[in-house]
Amino acid sequence: MPGEPDYVLPLRWEDDAGLDELTGYLRFLTRHARVIVVDGSPPALYARHARRWRGLVTHVRPDPALGHANGKVAGVTTGLRLARAERVVIADDDVRYDRAALAAVTALLGRADLVRPQNHFAPTPWHALWDTSRTLLNRSLGADYPGTFGIRRAFFEKMGGYDGDVLFENLELIRTVRAHGGTEARPLGLYVRRLPPEAARFWGQRVRQAYDDLAQPLRLVTFLAVLPAVAALVRRRRYAPLAAGAMVTVALAETGRRRAGGRRVFPWTASLFAPVWVLERAVCVWPAVAAALRGGVRYAGRRLLVAAHSGRTLRRRAQLCGSGSPAARNPIALCEPSQNGLVAEAPQRHSATVARPGSMTAPS
Repeated sequence: MPGEPDYVLPLRWEDDAGLDELTGYLRFLTRHARVIVVDGSPPALYARHARRWRGLVTHVRPDPALGHANGKVAGVTTGLRLARAERVVIADDDVRYDRAALAAVTALLGRADLVRPQNHFAPTPWHALWDTSRTLLNRSLGADYPGTFGIRRAFFEKMGGYDGDVLFENLELIRTVRAHGGTEARPLGLYVRRLPPEAARFWGQRVRQAYDDLAQPLRLVTFLAVLPAVAALVRRRRYAPLAAGAMVTVALAETGRRRAGGRRVFPWTASLFAPVWVLERAVCVWPAVAAALRGGVRYAGRRLLVAAHSGRTLRRRAQLCGSGSPAARNPIALCEPSQNGLVAEAPQRHSATVARPGSMTAPS
């Protein structure tokens, strides 16, 4: 049986509305893992967290020397440097493991360098059902991008970490592991609960999440084509193709819901939201492209131009740097510039969606 994992939780809050709930979760975690909270919150909140969590978890600031534009990556990297266990779970602050899921991820790290479980919202208000339809469509074609991973610490160190100046950091991590020849486990039936965001926060994430599609060209082109096609059909009063398209989208989502026992955690009503989500993405992808032309999308006090690098770019970096070399330990600084044009903005939260005001964001 594998030993207990380390659990890295990157955090940046602007309010403490969920402090009691999170503290209870951390108390549960410490019975099954060594917990490292990397906290980029403002000084007053950081001090409050330090008092509440003293003796419970390892509580530290992100390493300022990293200089990542994406604070979550800085938190993950700082936590991995402090980890002692070979098997490490990375999770956003809205992720809520139970004992069985934590043990399953830890066991899978015995044969894989990266483990990619599947998140599900609980509870499921209307906007969580809306966002769940995205998860179901992703599952129908492959797997969703969760707010948590398991990773082998030695492999993370070998590949030199991953780029901290991209928006879609989860996809960047997956592609970086693949570029360095790592193995990925995608257990579609391994479900980890996630807290839903507040409705206002959900609305505020629409364009930012659409920006992630810039890292997936085929998907981007598809969504750019949807809105003109719908407009042309409506103008010609051809509603039958629209109805057929909506039914196909619902069927795809339902296929994703039924895979690997998903009906246990995904409500059937989420499949009905799939056409709504597709239309939403088809609308929001246009301002996302416009943001890219203006120098990037606003995120956590900066403008991020790159959603995620292509697999080809990351493979070229891996070959150029060489795993374990000084360049691999800091591939962005020493091998290839990540991006330009970072512009200071007002600070924002930077991790996953959380069920409280002012929460952080989730991957698309």
